[in-house]
Amino acid sequence: GISPISLDEVEPVENIFPRFDSAAMSLGALSPEAHEALAVAMNTLGGRSNSGEGGEDVARYGTVKRSKIKQVASGRFGVTPHYLSSAEVIQIKVAQGAKPGEGGQLPGGKVNDLIAELRYSVPGVTLISPPPHHDIYSIEDLAQLIFDLKQVNP
Repeated sequence: GISPISLDEVEPVENIFPRFDSAAMSLGALSPEAHEALAVAMNTLGGRSNSGEGGEDVARYGTVKRSKIKQVASGRFGVTPHYLSSAEVIQIKVAQGAKPGEGGQLPGGKVNDLIAELRYSVPGVTLISPPPHHDIYSIEDLAQLIFDLKQVNP
C-alpha cells in the first residue's frame, strides 16, 4: 500500500494558490462578465488570470478585475504601453491552441462597441488572429521582441 506522509510535509494552501493561472481566453471569446469573473476569482485566490490576446479595458487596471497576465500576439489587439505596464507577467503567444497553425476567429456579430474599442477595430467586423508572430523568423527576432517588451515593463 501507500504510506501516508506527515501533515507537516504538506504544503499549505497559501503557497499553492499563487501558482494557479487561468487559461488565456480573450474578451470576445468570453463575455466581459465571464472574463472579469475569472480575474476576480484568480486575484482573490492569489493566482493570476490571463487576458488572452483580446486586450483589456483600462477601467480594470489597478482593480481586482485586472488580469495579471497580459498576452501579446504580434502586437495586435489592444497591446499598448498602458496594457503592458499593467502586467505582472507578459506572455508571448507562440501558438494558437484551439486551431493549431491558424488564428482564432471572432465573428463580426460578436464584435460589439466594447470589443471593437479594446481591439482598435470597428463594430461588426470579423477579427482573425494573425498566425502567431508572423514577424518572428529567428531567435534574434524573438530576442528583439523580448527586449522591446522589457523597455515598457521590466
